[in-house]
Amino acid sequence: MSGEPDALAIVNQLRDLAADPLNRRAIVQDQGCLPGLILFLDQPNPQVVYSALLAVRYLAECRSNREKMRGELGMMQSLENVMKKTTTPGETKLLASEIYEILKSSSNAVTDQAEQASYRRKTQFFLGATNKRAKTVVLHIDGLDDAARRSLCEEALLKIKGVISFTFQMTVKRCIVRIRSDLKAEALGTAIASTKIMKAQQIVKGEDGDEVMISFEEDAPVEAEQNTDLPDYLPEEESPSKELDKAVSRVGTKQDASGWLNTAANFLTRSFYW
Repeated sequence: MSGEPDALAIVNQLRDLAADPLNRRAIVQDQGCLPGLILFLDQPNPQVVYSALLAVRYLAECRSNREKMRGELGMMQSLENVMKKTTTPGETKLLASEIYEILKSSSNAVTDQAEQASYRRKTQFFLGATNKRAKTVVLHIDGLDDAARRSLCEEALLKIKGVISFTFQMTVKRCIVRIRSDLKAEALGTAIASTKIMKAQQIVKGEDGDEVMISFEEDAPVEAEQNTDLPDYLPEEESPSKELDKAVSRVGTKQDASGWLNTAANFLTRSFYW
């Protein structure tokens, strides 16, 4: 890499490093990277903010990171600011709200078994969210009332070939899904309907900027190619290193990560701490 890296290049690299579960603890423990990501959340460039949020979202997938992240100076306040800004794009607000809820709930010592199972399955599934050929679909799911039903949604979505990642906002019964550009949103509606107890509607922005719910045609279900060989999704603590060559996404070796963390930390120190 030639020349001095700019803010977007650095935050994109941190985002990609954070996508690898093996790097998440090191990033949070680094003295410069986490404070730097928080500062990126206040940047005027919306691409920098969104990329920083994705990096923070990946880091929050590691449970052992959440307490430190929640207590980091400015983290919760910056997330609130992103959510409250009138100029913040809707997708960015949803992502910030999701992270805020995860970190806020980390103060609760007790998590039921259904919640634990759900997070385990999502730990490695939330990879590739920055795929350039991907698109985002926001679903409102009627009947998404508890952790058990969320697990049913996850089972249905995991079976669809072309689904890259998904996150839930239980308080508003929403699911934010990243899918391949050639996969129809209607296929997601069909998958949710297959649970027999839930129904999905797509949330889009109208011409006036307000959110509009679009129902999927129940008499014309859209079937999608299904994943027939799903792996067992293990929590990070149990993921065997010998399976790294079979991971959903790889963004570099530990040595690459360490080198980039040093570069990022040095850049952040020069840029923000004087």
